[in-house]
Amino acid sequence: MMVSKSKDDALEIERRKAQLPRQPYTVEETGLGFLFLVELLAKILFLRGQLRLMDLAQHSKLSIGVLEPLLAFMRTERLCEVTRSSETETATIYNLTELGRLRAQDFLQKNQYAGAAPVSLNAYIDQVHQQSIATMRVTREKLAQAFSGLVMKQGILKQFGAAMNSGRAIFIYGPAGSGKTFIAEHLVGLLSDEVAIPHAIVVDNEVIQVFDPLTHTPALPLNEGIVLELDRRKSCDNRWVLCHRPVIKTGGELSLSMLDLDFDESARFYQAPPQVKANNGLLIIDDLGRQLTPAIDIMNRWIVPLDRHVDYLALHTGKKFILPFDVIVVFSTNMPPSKLADDAFLRRLGYKIYVGPLDEGEYRAIARQVCDELQIPYDEAGISYLLRELHYKTGKPLFACIPRDILEQVRDIARYEGIEPRLSEELLDWAWNNYFTHD
Repeated sequence: MMVSKSKDDALEIERRKAQLPRQPYTVEETGLGFLFLVELLAKILFLRGQLRLMDLAQHSKLSIGVLEPLLAFMRTERLCEVTRSSETETATIYNLTELGRLRAQDFLQKNQYAGAAPVSLNAYIDQVHQQSIATMRVTREKLAQAFSGLVMKQGILKQFGAAMNSGRAIFIYGPAGSGKTFIAEHLVGLLSDEVAIPHAIVVDNEVIQVFDPLTHTPALPLNEGIVLELDRRKSCDNRWVLCHRPVIKTGGELSLSMLDLDFDESARFYQAPPQVKANNGLLIIDDLGRQLTPAIDIMNRWIVPLDRHVDYLALHTGKKFILPFDVIVVFSTNMPPSKLADDAFLRRLGYKIYVGPLDEGEYRAIARQVCDELQIPYDEAGISYLLRELHYKTGKPLFACIPRDILEQVRDIARYEGIEPRLSEELLDWAWNNYFTHD
């Protein structure tokens, strides 16, 4: 049984690796300039010291077929030398010469990027199109699974199912506490398939880091698939990382400058903006309207990307270029749509979904779930008191957040008093008065 499971695991890894681009085995096939790669290897050797050929391949994500002519050129130019060699070619150790160290310092002045070899802009564009979010399908069964156990109106669920199939932006609006953010975060469960994300891309010899371990979740170990043999043409290109479809979430901290390339003046290379890191996935913009930048300016920034599915970015040199915008953008806000954008922009959003108060049955269902989770005995009479004497008499709407917030405070005060938590009028009154402010 263990052998069978191990074999199944190996087959699954091979299936996933097959989704990555094929490994280049010549310099030309990398799509990168010869001298660009020489500079990259010089910087790696300068920062890491002497390296075996195997370690250099692991770090640069390049195969021997690519490394050999580069290292041969560097030896001819007296930039590096073989300090020790064994019978195995991959155990050959390379080290920079004094001239190589001086040249590497010059290269580092231009930019300090010394990570995995980037991919070309064209290769990135082609790959994004191949794994477009538009190829993903959301079915009724998948939706039911993603939102299993959650109390939601069927009409709203149907809207979200259709919206995710459209590939277009989704605008979720409604009063605070109605559950908009909670719903937006559960859309992650509808994402399927894995996508290839490059460690970095190169534009006009400028490096832009794309893969971000804080936001991208690899579907394979990062060192899986490193291949050194020249004849392994079916191996995968390790400059790409196979990941689950990305999900990027941003909120009140969002500013217009964050949507441009982030150029590090000291390191002299770029970090990709959130919409690029989210390509082929989901970009959630929460609390729209609470940013320091006016909401209308943020919305206007998305007009061209949402309409044409491309984004225009610029290097610090002034060079402009186009990247795919293959993202489902989810806007979530407490503000009415008319306060944020005009009709022309709202038409581009595709789906505008209102999330409002619950009905009494939904409210009771959520309260029962929260009671089970917090280990508070559920009591219909207690919830009826909460509804009739507290909600209805004060005019407070039945928002999805309230049952949890109130019952958590019931639990907290019960712990403090050293008593069992229960839905008594006394504890519910205390939690209610503590939760809501009074003029």
